[in-house]
Amino acid sequence: MTSRRWSGAWALPPEQSAARLEVLIPTVDRAAELAVTLAGLAGQDDPPFSVTVSEQSETSSESRPAVAAMLRVLRAQGREVRYLVHRPRRGLAEHRQFLLDQSVADAVLFLDDDVWLEPGMLARLSDALDTLRCGFVGAAVQGLSYLHDSRPAQREPFELWDDAVRPEVLRSDSPQVDRMTLHNAANLTHVAGELTIDRGSWLAYKIAWVGGCVLFRRQLLVECGGFDFWSTLPSSHVGEDVVAQWRVMERFGGAGILPSGAVHLEAPTTVPDRSTEAGDIVFRPAATYP
Repeated sequence: MTSRRWSGAWALPPEQSAARLEVLIPTVDRAAELAVTLAGLAGQDDPPFSVTVSEQSETSSESRPAVAAMLRVLRAQGREVRYLVHRPRRGLAEHRQFLLDQSVADAVLFLDDDVWLEPGMLARLSDALDTLRCGFVGAAVQGLSYLHDSRPAQREPFELWDDAVRPEVLRSDSPQVDRMTLHNAANLTHVAGELTIDRGSWLAYKIAWVGGCVLFRRQLLVECGGFDFWSTLPSSHVGEDVVAQWRVMERFGGAGILPSGAVHLEAPTTVPDRSTEAGDIVFRPAATYP
């Protein structure tokens, strides 16, 4: 029996209980994309989950028809949904830290506001996190406009975890960063097509980092500092997710899972100034003195 209530029970009084998994969605100026993201969540069954959206647009999207409809659907399905407004904008890292501070769930899924999840994706992520017992697992977003753009050279760094996921130390000059090409275009979709994977199952592979859809053990993320480095960054920055993941990977390990049913909507970025990489500041070598 699924935790998602079917339409025949939508009018009954909700029976909400604390979900051990919470989906955290930071959003700004993306009403249409946010509605699609919420629709993807409405297509998920187990595990039981709650949703927290944090809005930073000048004009909130909560009352926009498509967004409002999907919020109503999720609540009718029995999901606890919170819609928060968090302004002023102080950067991506601060926004993620704000969301992390709101949660008490065992596991938190940071889901970008322009990602649609295939039905069953949340179950695969949760199963992988429980099985691997590492700090996080992620489903790298796929750009399906590139489905017929095969890039074998970019898939060369692909390597499965053939046993337990182990901690790794990564920095911008680490050879493991070459794995980043795996997440370009629709590369993981092509990798999945070359492998034999039973429907509903998953394989864990080694990553540089994962963008857009990452499920953390909340307490381990908190122990590693979460996104507490936000105050050291200018408000315009990118790569905050990389920093948080590398800090967790150092102590607890992290993995990507295949196949990825996380689809990037390929909308324009809401952070046009991408000149500051968070890792260049957070991991900058300490000054030395004679």
